[in-house]
Formats: sequence, structure tokens, C-alpha cells
Amino acid sequence: MSRSPLKIMAATAACATVAAAGVWLANGTASAGTISGTLYRDPNTAVARWLQSNPNDSRATVIRDKIASQPASRWLSNFNISTVGSEVSTYINAANSAGQIPALTVYGITNRDCGGASSGGAPDLNQYQTWIGNISRSLGNRTVIILLEPDSIALLTCLSSSELAARNQALRTATQTLKAGNPNAKVYLDAGHSAWNSASEQANRLVAAGVASADGFYSNVSNYNSTSSEANFGRAVISALNGQGASGKRQVIDTSRNGGASGDWCGDDNTDRRIGQYPTVNTGDANIDGYLWVKPPGEADGCRYAAGSFQPDLAYSLASTAPNPPSSPPSSPSSSPSSSPSSSPSSSPSSSPSSSPSFPAGACGATLRAVSTWQGGYQGEVRVQAGNGTPNGWTVSWTLGSGQTINQVWNGTLTTSGATVSVRNVSWNGNLPADGSTTFGFIASGTVGSPTLTCTSP
Repeated sequence: MSRSPLKIMAATAACATVAAAGVWLANGTASAGTISGTLYRDPNTAVARWLQSNPNDSRATVIRDKIASQPASRWLSNFNISTVGSEVSTYINAANSAGQIPALTVYGITNRDCGGASSGGAPDLNQYQTWIGNISRSLGNRTVIILLEPDSIALLTCLSSSELAARNQALRTATQTLKAGNPNAKVYLDAGHSAWNSASEQANRLVAAGVASADGFYSNVSNYNSTSSEANFGRAVISALNGQGASGKRQVIDTSRNGGASGDWCGDDNTDRRIGQYPTVNTGDANIDGYLWVKPPGEADGCRYAAGSFQPDLAYSLASTAPNPPSSPPSSPSSSPSSSPSSSPSSSPSSSPSSSPSFPAGACGATLRAVSTWQGGYQGEVRVQAGNGTPNGWTVSWTLGSGQTINQVWNGTLTTSGATVSVRNVSWNGNLPADGSTTFGFIASGTVGSPTLTCTSP
């Protein structure tokens, strides 16, 4: 991202409604997972600099106590071959001197963010590997967490088949280079998030991108999906990876702003977000190596403010209603909320928001909204609301207008017949109880229009 510098056009599915995260943890000795120690809190972050310049601001105390006090990932997003080595070594040496574990988000691959708000990165993949090599030689020899290239595997809509093959090779090489530079480095690849690609599809992509050489994958970067949803998704991805011979992989979850919210993926204009679980490697879950603040809270997404810029109003909004950080980790941490999640993932909370459409007659109804638009295209979200329930699944159909095409769908399976498009549920979101709901999303070419949607259940 720059939207954290990362925008996640694919926040693609971060537009989905999410449930509140439940458990709040602090740093401490690892319980489960594969990492032990305390995460590094960099004293020279954007939030720390803002606090230094604005000590009397009415928001300063909350931002200091609930955000600046916590460790967050350091983003390497400015592509500069000549300076990245010194930048990394300075950061790593400071963390090592403190006896703490640094976390780096490496974000510089060619065609980053598919040209979206966080576009940029290396001019070509040869220069990218030179940049990675300079990072690798500066990692030291102690534990360091590396989140490699957000969106690079989950967001592929802009790549041709040859470009995809080249990217997969670049990620495989980068992973091996980083691990060779520091055998104690923990390298994780992009798994999108629980409301985006299916677990099986994401596992296929991870295998193609070389996850066999990595320590695992991360999810929910710059997104708002609940920790329980991400953990469920992670278990499904791990199971699928095991079936493809890539066993022993673990998950990292970004909890920087998943404390509960709904609506549009972009956090710049939303005031109903809050920070999620405090960063820790003490997860209490053998599948999860860490709950990290990958996206530093308060940094913009690129909608209302410049992507990656620190905005105190965003930081305050995230932190003002959040619990204070615990002074010590709980004795028996848990990776999920105290109330058990439903057996199937859902992209909306169990109770419908007040703005929901009325209880539809028959099996189900559907409504479409445009999440974002740009010249020549838009991102849509369809909410499927059950009437008397859809025990055998649901299908939503509509007629495309002139010049419209659907380029990508998530949380559903697309079929087309002439100008008619139909999206059928996937395995986990088809059986909706009476008055239950879910969402699916898509990327389309053309203008939004006002199509009539028909929802049926066989």
C-alpha cells in the first residue's frame, strides 16, 4: 500500500460485513505456535512522531495508550535498491538490541496492487530480486517475522498467464532468498482473507507461489474480518495445504482493526471500526504463530487521505472505545471469541443491520450496491437475504447492461448465458436459515446501472 502502504482493491472482499473480534492479548512468552518472545515496538513510527509534535491534542492520550504503546509491522514499501539494506539493518539491529522480535512487511513487487491506490513497486522482476537480496543480507541471524507482499497472491485479476507464472517464480525466489539470508527468519505469504477466495483456491495459489519454502501464510491485512473467521479460514487453508504436501504451515492474522464493524472496505471514512486483539505471539493456538498489527492503526487506505499517511482522527476512532491493553498476557489465551463461531463462515453478523431489506417473500431476495467505482468499472456487493430459508442453496441472477461484463466473483460461483449472469452459492454459504443473510462480491466492467436481481433456491 502504500495502503499501509496497501489498498487492497481486493479488499475486494473487505467490503463484507464482519463480526467483532473477541479476545484481547498482550505480548508475552509464546503459547502454541512456533515463535517465542516479545514483539518489537519501534519508537520512531508515524504515530510516535505525531504524538511528539502534538502532546496537548485532546486525542493524544488515547492514541498513545492504545496504539503507540503497541508493536506494529514496519513496511518496506518505497522501492529503493540503494537504501533498503541500511533501512532494514537499522531496524533489525534496534530490535535485536532490545531483545525483541521485529516484523517487516515487504511490499515492492512489480505491478503492486494491480495499479490501484497502492500501485508502485519494482519496475521489473529482475530489479525486484536485487531489492530482495539487499533486504536478505540485512536481516541478521535472530528471529524476524516477514510478511511477504500483501495482495500478491490473492489479487491476480490484472495478470496474464505468463505474468502470473513470473510472479509465482518471483515469490518462490524471494522466499528462498530471505530464508537463506537468515535461517531464523519466519516468512509468510499472502492468503487474502476469509471473505475473499475460498480456502482451497487460496491453498492452490500458495502452493504455486512457493509456500513449501515458507513458514506459512498471513491473512486479513488491512481488513476487518473477525479473528474467529480468520482462524476458521486458516484451518481450512492448512488442511488444503496438507493435502498438497505443503504440511507444517501456520498462520499469522492481522488484528490491527478487526474489533468489529460493517460496510465498505475503506476505513478512511468509517467511524465504526476499532482496533482488534493486541499484538502477540502468545496465541494459544497451534495453527497461529501470531496476532500482529500488520497495518499500523491510523494509517489511511487511500480513499479520503493519501494511502499510508497517518491520520489522528482515524487512529482515535479505532482506539477510543477499545479496551486498554492488558499489563500482562492472560494465563490461558484463546484464539477466538468467548462465544463459539458458527460452523460455517459468514460474511454478515447473525443479526441483520437496521438498514437491511425487509424479510423477503419466498426463499430469498437480493440487493446490489456499488462499493466503489472507477473509470470503466466498479466493485459490486450483493446481499442475499433469506425469506423462509435456502436449505438447498441459492442462485442470484440478473441481466447485464450494454458494455457490462463480470470479471471476478468471490463468495459465489459465476455462470453466464448471453447477457444473463447467475451467481450460485459456494459450499459454505448456501444453507441460510430463515431471515439469514450473506454477501458475495464482484468486479465488473462498465457502469453500475440498476438491474433487477432475482434470487431462487432449488
